[in-house]
Amino acid sequence: MLVHICCVVDSHYFLQKLRSDYPDEKLIGFFYDPNIHPYSEYQLRLLDVKRSCGLLGIELIEGEYDIDRWLEAVKGLEGEAEKGSRCSVCFDRRFEVSAQKAASLKEKSFTSTLLTSPKKSLKQLKASGDTLAKLYSLEFIAPDYRKASGAQEQNIMAKESQLYRQDYCGCIYGLAMQREEQQKLADELFSPISKQIQPESIECRINIYEQRMKLEKECIPYKIIKERFLNWRLISGWVKIRKEIIPAHFLPYSTLKKEYSRGRIEYTINNLHHMSRDEIKFISLDYYNKLTNNTYKNTRDLIFNPPSFDKESTLRGSLMQMPYNLSVIVVIDVIPETKIELFLKTETYNDMIEKLIPL
Repeated sequence: MLVHICCVVDSHYFLQKLRSDYPDEKLIGFFYDPNIHPYSEYQLRLLDVKRSCGLLGIELIEGEYDIDRWLEAVKGLEGEAEKGSRCSVCFDRRFEVSAQKAASLKEKSFTSTLLTSPKKSLKQLKASGDTLAKLYSLEFIAPDYRKASGAQEQNIMAKESQLYRQDYCGCIYGLAMQREEQQKLADELFSPISKQIQPESIECRINIYEQRMKLEKECIPYKIIKERFLNWRLISGWVKIRKEIIPAHFLPYSTLKKEYSRGRIEYTINNLHHMSRDEIKFISLDYYNKLTNNTYKNTRDLIFNPPSFDKESTLRGSLMQMPYNLSVIVVIDVIPETKIELFLKTETYNDMIEKLIPL
């Protein structure tokens, strides 16, 4: 039986239930989800599905990430609500490719872990699966593992196995609408030009789960813990001297109340140059190199190849007297003597972060 897999929380429970109910069937996992956006989120979900299938001893096949075809399929349905027409097209697309894969493998049946998702309509899924099964001379297996205490068992199993629990279905349209309703920043869609890994970003989680798999391979016990913290994202920023934008690098947690300011360097203390307005500080690239033991030739080089977020946060702490200081700190090649213009748009927000602790 080919089992289309959408995510690890659903699949880890669903596969074990299937194995119990269909003991004579060889289960083959098929991860086909071109709807998942961004691609880093797709990689993260696939990573934990691979771990789950490895633990359960189930073969896993990865389908094509043909997101262009998926986008074309749902064109015109971008504003549809969850469980609406866009979702129907999405199921049809993924189920059809899954049916094709099952037929090519000469399997007699297929199913999907989407059947256990509380955000999906069981009736809608079954209708789509049955239609495509008939088209490819297959049987669509549609057990209802949500009933009774199924959802509770699934959540307990996910917690015990420390599975990755995404908080949106997958597509960019559903994500955007969900974050808008929550009045929450869609930080999943941020991709810094510096490629610096941001705290509690998808890339940060990928690193954690890759380290987790390494610890498990080496039989080293661990715990993934959660903590509340103040998160920060740089949206855009620039510095102008004589009306020309110059290369400028903003340290983490730099925050400007009104987004725009202008002034001159008023005084300097310990190589930290204070602008006359809005508590803005500047340091030269030479001083930055000295503090971080780096050899950047110019600020542009720093912008595109910065140290880690943690290292820059530590640097910020060494420059400020308070660990919760949010003043703007900017690195530029040379400290100017003329008027400075500065624009900075950022978001600071309450967030949760996961940490991997070897035991």
